[in-house]
Amino acid sequence: MRRKVSYIALIGVLVTLAMGCRREPILHLPGYNDITFEIPVVDLELETLWDYEIEYGIEYDWRAEWYYDWDEEDVSVFGNIGYDQPTIFNVRRYYTNDIPYSPHNSVLSDVIQGNTFRGDYNWGFWDILVWSEITPLHDDAQSLVLDEKLDSVTATTNQTMRTTRYQAPSFTRSFYQPEQLFSAYEQAVEIDKSLEGFVYDEARKVWVKQLNMMLRPITYIYLTQVILHHNNNKIQGVDGSANFSGMAMTTNLNTGVTGKTPITVGYNVRLKKNCDMNGERVDIAGGRLLTFGIPDCNPMLINRYEEVNDKVNHYMDVNMQFNNGIDSTFVFDITEQVRRHWKGGVITIELDMDTIPVPRRSGGSAFDAVVKDYEDGGTHEFEM
Repeated sequence: MRRKVSYIALIGVLVTLAMGCRREPILHLPGYNDITFEIPVVDLELETLWDYEIEYGIEYDWRAEWYYDWDEEDVSVFGNIGYDQPTIFNVRRYYTNDIPYSPHNSVLSDVIQGNTFRGDYNWGFWDILVWSEITPLHDDAQSLVLDEKLDSVTATTNQTMRTTRYQAPSFTRSFYQPEQLFSAYEQAVEIDKSLEGFVYDEARKVWVKQLNMMLRPITYIYLTQVILHHNNNKIQGVDGSANFSGMAMTTNLNTGVTGKTPITVGYNVRLKKNCDMNGERVDIAGGRLLTFGIPDCNPMLINRYEEVNDKVNHYMDVNMQFNNGIDSTFVFDITEQVRRHWKGGVITIELDMDTIPVPRRSGGSAFDAVVKDYEDGGTHEFEM
């Protein structure tokens, strides 16, 4: 018969606790029926996640690029500019007997509130998966769907009723933003009779084991801004909708690796007038969206530009309304910016409105902005 041992497992963010002393005999343990986990507080600072090195020794300063700002109305429309602290977690424990890294044959499922979890464990090896409970973005309609199998858990986002306007391979409708999601996965956690890797906590009268485990976001925040120089009320508003193409439809909660299928993510924008940009007054169409990131890669493990998936292009489109009542869809190629910011960041487009004519066609949309030489109707590209 296998025996059970009681200890507290602290899931650390990135630190492995090294122990060098001998353990007391197993009979000195204060109990033997359960194990307690303490889930870490995840670092929610965007500077920590967006830790790109732009040039050698020069770190990415997203605030220096962000001119749209973020006021109370933006919070009500889009939510907080960064991540919210998760408080409810799903825990999955996979017992692999005496064989580490072996296939999962069974799973123990738990949901916890707060950061403390207790459960029974046998001697041997365990794989442990933790992810945050999903909080719907708007109207209590959850966009994420989890496909839970014994080997892994996959998150997928659903399609909206909104038609995509540009570069939407295989799909005619855009997809919802995925809700913010955090996960951590540790394999081959050994619980043996010698208590190797454990330390006794005198204050709490329990044995403690530190796991090399990191709770991290697997949905990534992009802040988009279309800066209108010399607008002079030429663009009077936006219809509130925008699309961001070439992002992954799925992600794996165990590995963080995104699926290969690219989709277009729909999100909201608003026009903010008279913003300050280095002393110049500009109008800005800004927004915030969550995505799974670039398809077919692990955004958290990329450390060289060459490793980013370069087979998918990325476009952003925003529908804007001119002062003569005609609306136009502006489409921007943001491929290079997204590849540089593979785990989120600021996406910036600058338009000199003196170079963009007011469309004169009556009725419906006037044109889609992407190709040189303006004509009546069609698709057009402007200097930016």
